[in-house]
Amino acid sequence: MRISEPVGSVDARSAMAVRLALFSDTYPPQLNGVSRTLERLVAAVRARGGAARVYTTTDPEARDGAGLSGDIWRRPSVPFWAYPQLRISAPVLGAAYANLRAWRPTLIHAATPFGMGLAGRACARSLGVPLVTSYHTSFNEYAKFYRLGALSERGWAYIRWFHNSGARTFVPTHAVMDELRQLGLQRLTLWGRGLDPSRFHPGFRSRALRAQLGADDDTVVVAYVGRLAAEKGLDVALGAMRELAPGAERGGDRRPRIVFAVAGDGPYAHHCRRTAPPPPAVHFVGRLEGRALSELYASADLFIFPSATDTFGNVLLEAMASGLPVIGADVGPTRELLAAGGGITVPRGDPHALAVAIAGLAADPARRAAIAHDGAIYAATCSWNHIFDDLITEYRAVIAGAAAVVMRHLPAARSSPAREADVS
Repeated sequence: MRISEPVGSVDARSAMAVRLALFSDTYPPQLNGVSRTLERLVAAVRARGGAARVYTTTDPEARDGAGLSGDIWRRPSVPFWAYPQLRISAPVLGAAYANLRAWRPTLIHAATPFGMGLAGRACARSLGVPLVTSYHTSFNEYAKFYRLGALSERGWAYIRWFHNSGARTFVPTHAVMDELRQLGLQRLTLWGRGLDPSRFHPGFRSRALRAQLGADDDTVVVAYVGRLAAEKGLDVALGAMRELAPGAERGGDRRPRIVFAVAGDGPYAHHCRRTAPPPPAVHFVGRLEGRALSELYASADLFIFPSATDTFGNVLLEAMASGLPVIGADVGPTRELLAAGGGITVPRGDPHALAVAIAGLAADPARRAAIAHDGAIYAATCSWNHIFDDLITEYRAVIAGAAAVVMRHLPAARSSPAREADVS
């Protein structure tokens, strides 16, 4: 899906100086929270009178192939060995450097610290253009999940080197900001996430969809939406599903019938389908977009988010706006998002605790309604317009600050900046 709707109303004259070159190893058609956010960022800059170009990796699903197509330049890439759905490329820009230099960006944003992000950093230093970065991946949590231990000091030294070279590092939550500040990252600035209320709300509830899931009015539909990847806590969710499946030991409770609907795709899809209880207990509905996704959210009664590795769960806001109470893993970013009352948390990595929480809310419609009410109120405050207004205000401040430095050192600025790396 391409994001094309207007996303702001900032005075265009104040944003004309924003000529953004965005560097990222992930961008649509890859479907994940980061790529969707970056696509919205590009749309937001343009809607406010600025200009944007994207420098990213090739992708088998991308129609434009390698090279420049429109305002997207795709650098040749290969699948990442540990996660084939992600792509990696050499940290150089190649022939696109001349294109970038001629385009004259006023700001470079490196959204990933490898491959294309490194190329963006090198280009910023070579061209004398201000650099900002953003932090999207909880490297410590990913390292722990894949039994690599905590990220080594050498690894954090690299992360610090990369991010501290920019004028800002944008982070999605205060919890992430606190963690990174303790690890020595500087100039941290909040860049939250939002949603489109016209796409996510209870009005999309569909009796026809519930019927397809085998759910009547007394059935509680529990939804999961996201990538089917091991680090998303899916084994925890699968354990809870097995515990709550028909025929499992119920311990004498009288909970209503529970049906799970899992939306998404990814490298863990085969494992999930193989180990989950069969329909009608669990339905895998595949990757959904547009109205089909809106209807799935609104047609459910509960939402689960077992991931302990996300820096921000965009799907949490979408679920809350759709009228769903959320059950999430008890980790900093999720606690922060649910603090306004839109859900409850359970100990991370504990399938039984998740099953108990699901069963408890399934049997208590009044509590579900109260939690959903609070979540909807919070989600209504998460406007993409407001979030991007704030972000582009930060962009303009960085651009203005860099211009002021050049003016103060104008004679010295006439010399060519030293090249940091092979960008051409």
